[in-house]
Amino acid sequence: MRFLYIGLIVAFTALVLLFKVQNLETVTVSLFSASMTLSVSTLVLLIYVLGMLTGGFLWTLLRGLFCRATRPVR
Repeated sequence: MRFLYIGLIVAFTALVLLFKVQNLETVTVSLFSASMTLSVSTLVLLIYVLGMLTGGFLWTLLRGLFCRATRPVR
């Protein structure tokens, strides 16, 4: 089982490195008057992390609202 986990980690790492190497082109992202130039793979990684953070925050907020809404009134 340990070799299976090591194999999966190696395969995932190889896929991430392959994605990074194949997406070295740069893009310019503009918001209002600010602009940034970064590689496509870095942009995808930043969007993924931002999505995880905002999704986790929204899930926590909705779960708290639902628990308070279903709590019996005293």
